[in-house]
Amino acid sequence: MPEPHPSAAEPRIRWLFLDLNSYFASVEQELRPELRGRPVAVVPVMADTTCAIAASYEAKAFGVKTGTQVAEARRLCPGIQFIEARHDVYVKYHKRIVEAVEQCVPVSAVLSIDEMASSLMGREQPLRAALALARRVKQALREQVGETLRCSIGLAPNRYLAKIASDMEKPDGLVALTPDLLPGALERLKLRDLPGVGARMEKRLHRAGIRTMEELLKLDRERMNAAWGGIQGEKLWYWLRGEDFHDAALAHKKSISQSHVLPPELRTLEGCYAVAQKLLHKAATRLRAERLWTASVALGIRFQVPRTVAPGTEAQRLHSSGIPQEGWSQGTAVVECQDSQTLVEALRRLWELCPKDARHRKPFYVGVWLGNLVPDHLHTLDLFGNLERESKRTRLTTAMDSLNARYGLTTLMPASMLLAKEAAPTRIAFTNIPDLFE
Repeated sequence: MPEPHPSAAEPRIRWLFLDLNSYFASVEQELRPELRGRPVAVVPVMADTTCAIAASYEAKAFGVKTGTQVAEARRLCPGIQFIEARHDVYVKYHKRIVEAVEQCVPVSAVLSIDEMASSLMGREQPLRAALALARRVKQALREQVGETLRCSIGLAPNRYLAKIASDMEKPDGLVALTPDLLPGALERLKLRDLPGVGARMEKRLHRAGIRTMEELLKLDRERMNAAWGGIQGEKLWYWLRGEDFHDAALAHKKSISQSHVLPPELRTLEGCYAVAQKLLHKAATRLRAERLWTASVALGIRFQVPRTVAPGTEAQRLHSSGIPQEGWSQGTAVVECQDSQTLVEALRRLWELCPKDARHRKPFYVGVWLGNLVPDHLHTLDLFGNLERESKRTRLTTAMDSLNARYGLTTLMPASMLLAKEAAPTRIAFTNIPDLFE
């Protein structure tokens, strides 16, 4: 089909945002035809105490949604079918979806397992060409991945507005937010419809006297900054007007973290340290995959303490699992790095600071954080460091990453991680596709 010929006055689209509709449930319906057209909820485990992590549109029609408890879902929809999540299957389908999209347009960013965005170039940008491209993407998904997989696509001058557009029409929607439609189209939204505006931010805006999108759009940059409490307000001011906010220093992650509740057999100091190293190994792999460098490492541990501890103290606070806990954390600065060896050395220094008295013998949770991240193009070499040593470590970690990506995360690892080899398994999340950790 020939591309539509653009006119000089035709609005231009710079971003295409794709959002898979009821992704986990749709994959299950694709693989099991008997589930098609039926209300389906995907749950992490088959237990009445858990909640839905995805619901088909047939289930959503009854009020079942992500986060609905199983018992409540049964009450709302007596005929609902519960399916235990199969994360490895969802990751495989995710990869097939990316491949299908990339046959039409390169994927610029994968935002989660069911969301991705593409920056449009040249002849792809005129509105009619962008709409035709979006329809080809939808067709490619149906033909190459699965006929039950539906997606909503948003087209807009920037990625933020494209995300908003993708949420405006579900399922199987296609919406273009062109500059001539702003701000009218946005004024019909609620504040919570904006990505990044949750319950806490909504309350903050209410305290500032902002309760509608119309009131928000009337703010100038300074008042938007004041309402948000930082640079995010200025970025949003530009985005809502169809512009991009170009600041390379702000366009990357600021931290990477990994955490895990220890299984009973590893709730010892030795087991905790082994799991901490595995988590650091994962975090470092992500760091390098995203071409980032870190300048700080932190370790956090929660210890189980007796319930007899005096009420009101820090130790008496309960973990969400019901365990009475006492927390400890410590951070340290490092020279900008991304190699595992340097990070493990920093972790070892932090571990030496960890309390190990009789009161702190039962760790049940551990987490590691990499902070003060900078992208490749902002990384500065350590003028007083050993460049040859850094080069060797970089080559070593690159080789390890290549082998682990091909054969599994634990193919090459520090010997001290062996105790935790099967612990801290990778779990799928809407904001994380574990390509590197399979």
